[in-house]
Amino acid sequence: MRRSAMIRGSFYNRRMPAAFSETAMHWKTAMRSIPLWAALMPLSCLGQKPPPQVMINAPYVTTPAAVIMKMLKLANVTRTDVLYDLGSGDGRIVIAAARSFGARGVGIELNRERIQHAQENARRAGVLPLVTFRRENFFESDLREATVVTLYLLPEVNLALRPKLLRELRPGARIVSNCFDMGDWKPSKQIDVNGCKIYFWSVPAGGTLGN
Repeated sequence: MRRSAMIRGSFYNRRMPAAFSETAMHWKTAMRSIPLWAALMPLSCLGQKPPPQVMINAPYVTTPAAVIMKMLKLANVTRTDVLYDLGSGDGRIVIAAARSFGARGVGIELNRERIQHAQENARRAGVLPLVTFRRENFFESDLREATVVTLYLLPEVNLALRPKLLRELRPGARIVSNCFDMGDWKPSKQIDVNGCKIYFWSVPAGGTLGN
């Protein structure tokens, strides 16, 4: 989970839900730097000047089990799905999808130790045959296999990912985000869980948004 960002040398801070603030106080910060310039390259294809490199540094905060189940149910996850969790941490979303719904899951995570932790968690849960964890930058991952994508990211990261999601996911693929939306791409559904909204989208045909 990513919540604070260093953007063009200045500290970005957003008012967070109380549930997040309370959780963050009890976690040691594991800082990560993710270059976003590559993710934003599609803007150059539209004739716009690519932005300068942006670095995002943020603490790692897990998603509560009750919220995970709400996210998976909102996406109507079933055993026929392939779920990708971007920034998968200790693997709990991927593992819950496999254990509770029989879905195949792929966790994308940069931190080596968290991937090892996720693999051990999957082994203990008895779902190793259904799940995979990859040490990758999710901006560079191939998402075409996914039928469901789950997010718990900064608003700016959601927006940076949006062109990639629309480009790579097949029509009808489902996207669920905890707490943060995708700007002017209005969600098909949204629910409130413990003071934080969960947003749901379905990828439109042609990968383009209507007016």
